[in-house]
Amino acid sequence: MLRRPLGRSRLQVTPMGLGLAALGRPAYITLGREEDLGPGRDVAAMRARTWEVLDAAWAAGVRYFDTARSYGRAEEFLAGWLADRGVPAREVVVGSKWGYEYVGGWRMDADRHEVKDLSAARLRRQLGETRELLGDHLSLYQIHSATVGSGVLDDEDVLNELRALRDRGVAVGLSTTGPAQADTIDKAVATGLFDTVQSTWNLLERSAGDALARAHAAGLGVIVKEGVANGRLTARGAPPALVRAARERGVTPDALALAAVLARPWAGTVLSGAATIGQLGENLAALGVIWDDEAEKTLAEPAEDPETYWARRAALPWS
Repeated sequence: MLRRPLGRSRLQVTPMGLGLAALGRPAYITLGREEDLGPGRDVAAMRARTWEVLDAAWAAGVRYFDTARSYGRAEEFLAGWLADRGVPAREVVVGSKWGYEYVGGWRMDADRHEVKDLSAARLRRQLGETRELLGDHLSLYQIHSATVGSGVLDDEDVLNELRALRDRGVAVGLSTTGPAQADTIDKAVATGLFDTVQSTWNLLERSAGDALARAHAAGLGVIVKEGVANGRLTARGAPPALVRAARERGVTPDALALAAVLARPWAGTVLSGAATIGQLGENLAALGVIWDDEAEKTLAEPAEDPETYWARRAALPWS
């Protein structure tokens, strides 16, 4: 898999990366997770599963890995795998995020799985925790789920901490969430600080597309998350039009959905959120799928308005 620059960050990434949100903690919001993982979700089992998927991704040529402080033990699992496999920092790009803290206690029935705090104090503490685990492998550090309403993009203490981190050679970025992603992206671009932006874009939720094109034009690298909409664009939940189009092309619905993302000229790297080796293989098949005008036309129908999409996402159970 050929690498390419991720915007002005100068990081060299592969067209598809692997996100560890579904691998680093026992509960997550993805359709069919019970079937994928079953009841064996103790720390040792999840570590072994994470390493298996990382091994498969590495063998397939994936060289961008995405994690966060709130993804349970994902940073720990990734750090252990990097050390055990002897992967030099120069051979891989690792992005992590700060702002949420995992509080689920490794329980499936936790009342809360994560809490958000986008203060400078949280940034300093979590950056120290991340660097203790990932060391020189940390290439990119991002605000986790920034919004205009959170005020984080106006917090000079936070912005100064990020500037200092960038001066020390670590690229800085942000991830976005919610129906007003476009407003957050535009405000982040206006600061002139960020090297990357990580946003949700998929066949159901396309509202950030124009803002991501503007961010790309301004020099930011674009990372796309939730390309299969937490399972709603896989065989378990795909709209009939996507199922038919995928069948006609001899691929799975998730592969075709991810091909749609890969076809965006502003997409720098697109994340697979696979929790199994089989899912990873189906996701990576998107790299060989041709997204053409016919697909663009016939698959315009599944799109939802942003408010509906994010309400439905919020209603998905942790499982």
